[in-house]
Amino acid sequence: MDDPLNRRMIVGLLAFVPLLLLLLLGRNFTPPLAAGSVAAVQAAEIAALPGTALDAPVFATDVPLALLAPGAMDAARASNSGNPFVSGSIAPANPFHFQGSTADFDNARDCLALAAMAEAGQSDIGQRAVIQVILNRTRHPAFAATVCGVVFEGSQRRTGCQFTFTCDGSLARRYGDGDWAASRSRAEQALRGFVLGQVGTATHYHTDWVYPSWSPKLEKIAQVETHLFFRWPGRWGTNAAMTKPYRGGEASFARLTARQAPSDFASGLPGYGDVDASSAVLPLPTFAPLPSDTPKVASGEVVMRIPSGKANFIVVSPVAGSEIALATARSLCAVQGTCRVMGWSDRAQIPGSFPLPRAARDSLQFSYSRDPAGAEIVLYNCDSFSELPRERCIPRGR
Repeated sequence: MDDPLNRRMIVGLLAFVPLLLLLLLGRNFTPPLAAGSVAAVQAAEIAALPGTALDAPVFATDVPLALLAPGAMDAARASNSGNPFVSGSIAPANPFHFQGSTADFDNARDCLALAAMAEAGQSDIGQRAVIQVILNRTRHPAFAATVCGVVFEGSQRRTGCQFTFTCDGSLARRYGDGDWAASRSRAEQALRGFVLGQVGTATHYHTDWVYPSWSPKLEKIAQVETHLFFRWPGRWGTNAAMTKPYRGGEASFARLTARQAPSDFASGLPGYGDVDASSAVLPLPTFAPLPSDTPKVASGEVVMRIPSGKANFIVVSPVAGSEIALATARSLCAVQGTCRVMGWSDRAQIPGSFPLPRAARDSLQFSYSRDPAGAEIVLYNCDSFSELPRERCIPRGR
């Protein structure tokens, strides 16, 4: 005959087992998002849209070169070359319309400037391309609604940083006052409506020495130096999708960087609260519109093309190599006859016309000339383009 007391003890122990299991697993248990939470609703809306079934939209997939296996860079470049650029013209993004307080503007400017320097170094066009993509994301429903929110998105997690520099220790990097002020000036121009049309409505990019899994799922639309730029396919990658209004509400740049960086971060961005960007305000590039028959180049940017294409000013990337610069020049000089191509690594150094001023001659990186008989003269700045024979170097001025 069963003892009622023993039965009650057994029932009590069985009821205690689930509670004990929860206590043991509690450190690894994360409750699901509430059905009405903002994050859950946004995730559901994005997942339901066409053309968004991608891997996590990692923004900066670059890894330190030292961590790449031998041959990985060549393999990645081969894969990237096999993924063609989209055909047809690239529609530029709409100008960004800033609406917010003075504090919002300052925080947005500094977040843009920091990302531009960290991602593109001192390159004028490289920084402008990074800034344009950030502003494209700010207006896109798939990303944060503020500039600083886009830049630091995912930086509070071990994985998922949209910009790797926000969580890999790069915030301790030092920048000169002049570089910081120049980057701020580019950021201010973009916040006030300047558009770099070359990257269109791109929301993603990566360097040509990596090949992330999402790369072939997007439309490759441009290359600026070593960065490849992508947009989503369909309406999701057009200006029609970038209608999310910007209303300010930026997080404090000082707090964001203080939380992420070492205690001596102020030395990394010298006087970021005090530098007067007007001391290094960059003039907006002003060049005549390019002719409609201007060829699309694989790297860099065509900035000026004198009618008939007999003279061309372009942006070149010494990092991409001498053969890329030469291939770009030949694509611009496809029509038989006299043709000349001159290249600079910084768009701000390109003059508006001939003759070249002394500063433009001193900063010239690449020169290509072809006479009517087809003979070519190709010269490079050998301080930037490495491992070239002396006869291929631009003579130094005396």
